[in-house]
Amino acid sequence: MFSAVLIANRGEIAVRIIRTLRELGIRSIAVYSEADAGARHVREADEAIRISGYLDIEAVIDAARATGAEAVHPGYGFLAENAAFARACAAGGLVFVGPPPEAIEGMGDKIRAKQTVTAAGVPVVPGRDEAGLSDTELAEAVRELGLPVLLKPSAGGGGKGMRLIQSLDEIPDAIDSARREARGAFGDDTILVERFIENPRHIEIQVFADQHGNLVHLGERECSLQRRHQKIIEEAPSPLLSERQRARMGASAIDAARAVGYVGAGTVEYIVPADRPDEYFFMEMNTRLQVEHPVTELVTGLDLVELQLRVAGGEPLPFAQDEVRLDGHAVEARVYAEDPSRGFLPTGGRVLALSEPSGHGVRVDSGMTTGGEVGSSYDPMLAKVIAWGPDRTAALSRLDRALASYTLLGVPTNVAFLRSLLAHPDVVVGRLDTGLVERSQDGLVHDEVPDEVLAAAALARTLALETGDPDPWATHDGWRLGEPAWTTWRLSVNSREPVDVRVRGRGSATEVTVNGGPPAAGDATASGGELAVTYAGRTVRYARVQDGDALWLGHEGRAWAIKEAAQGSAGAGTVAAASGVVRSPMPGTVLAVKVSEGEKVTTGQPVVIVEAMKMEHTVTAPIDGVVTRLPAGTGAQVALDAVLAEITPEEL
Repeated sequence: MFSAVLIANRGEIAVRIIRTLRELGIRSIAVYSEADAGARHVREADEAIRISGYLDIEAVIDAARATGAEAVHPGYGFLAENAAFARACAAGGLVFVGPPPEAIEGMGDKIRAKQTVTAAGVPVVPGRDEAGLSDTELAEAVRELGLPVLLKPSAGGGGKGMRLIQSLDEIPDAIDSARREARGAFGDDTILVERFIENPRHIEIQVFADQHGNLVHLGERECSLQRRHQKIIEEAPSPLLSERQRARMGASAIDAARAVGYVGAGTVEYIVPADRPDEYFFMEMNTRLQVEHPVTELVTGLDLVELQLRVAGGEPLPFAQDEVRLDGHAVEARVYAEDPSRGFLPTGGRVLALSEPSGHGVRVDSGMTTGGEVGSSYDPMLAKVIAWGPDRTAALSRLDRALASYTLLGVPTNVAFLRSLLAHPDVVVGRLDTGLVERSQDGLVHDEVPDEVLAAAALARTLALETGDPDPWATHDGWRLGEPAWTTWRLSVNSREPVDVRVRGRGSATEVTVNGGPPAAGDATASGGELAVTYAGRTVRYARVQDGDALWLGHEGRAWAIKEAAQGSAGAGTVAAASGVVRSPMPGTVLAVKVSEGEKVTTGQPVVIVEAMKMEHTVTAPIDGVVTRLPAGTGAQVALDAVLAEITPEEL
């Protein structure tokens, strides 16, 4: 076994690898970029060294050699599936904790991968996968296959560059967009075409191979709950497969791995028609540890990172296929820095308060710390919450309660959306497919602010006045001889339209009315980071933190940033739309400016493309008019709500 291992990654996966290294008594060495100087993985590693960036192969190798590391674990993303990096490790006298570079290359190119596994007898999705297809040839292939079809980049995964074509007039824009995103993400804009399988389920098989010719599979993971081809919730085992189907797919995955001389942890991904589970088609092989590996660990009792290290060190697998047992059920939910109520746009900010769930059957893989900054430079995934139960129903229930106790204030997340998705009737019974989330999205996003939250914020403001200045003549509570008058708080929640909340009285005699509704009794007490509020006969405890002029409240997985608005003010979005000011919906980089000053535009016309956290967002014109100002050019770094363009209505 190794004595020191360098982790060529960041965030939750780096922290998770450090945990196993610590248990094995192996010295952990972290690398970090300037943006990650205060990150959790830097603090938890035994040693940390700063590098120019996580994609700098030479810097990573130099750091490993300088710190005495014997092996490098790439995690996932960045250099994890980079054959040149694997070769550079070997050339530098380091063990790459992953498959041979030839296997990475064989499966990293989707065209070569399909050809390789087809020769091994593994079924593949019908399509055109010749290298170097021109735009014209791609368009012809789409027409030959028949709609719908899927464009996929040959060089990468994670849904980046994938485009679903459902009508012929979408072809040119889809090809152009797919190539641009693939080129930006992978440095290769080669595209292939596949028939789109209707009502598909995404099921993957975890395989493991050692250097002695032993190959096993560790069962499957169901990854059908996706949005924009990005997995959201994963589980093991799949509620779809029988033991016979699991064995067939597992044997097929082993054949695929053997075809490229695989060693280490890998995942063979399949598309399975929801109504025909005996059919399955190879999609790709991920030659690394998967984000969702914890669900396999919880049902098998195995530490996959430990197995990776032992296999990389030359040890044989300590078990055979007939010794693999699946116990119970596990479900994982990915926590992202994104705002579902704003179209799932990436968010950012400083973590003001953090409380992650724990307890029997609950695991959290996280790179978060209170005070940490979430920027736009890296992937928006912040953490994974995983729950195990003796059966699927118990696991889902436990995961829901874990998410309900997850509190992160300062950075909007998708936690409330995850809870809504887990409660969807089709999810509850296991009737899944990769389009379920998109079809159900409107019903899963709840952006309304409950009256009790608005009341809580107003009571918190009133409480702050009372505790900050006990002089009744100086307290702004509307007190008068006779009975107290109402004090009006004009509150804007998450930058939305302001709402008037009126409060009068003190302590248990306080009354609150929200947005002109009937008065209800209310009271609030604060202790540390908690606000206890009684409103309309119900007592709720909120996580609470004040950040400048914003009061953050959190409860049951939801969070609200509440500010006082000027009397008579309207929401920022309404003002911007009316004035023709185009603002950035997220912090990021201007990827393209689609108009020029003096150009006439119409409502909904693309104006600027902003990229953040590897996701493109097209910002459109809010009104008809003429572009009079473009302050942010291509390549500019922009903040949330930064002005991208100004459009002036044409005079009639």
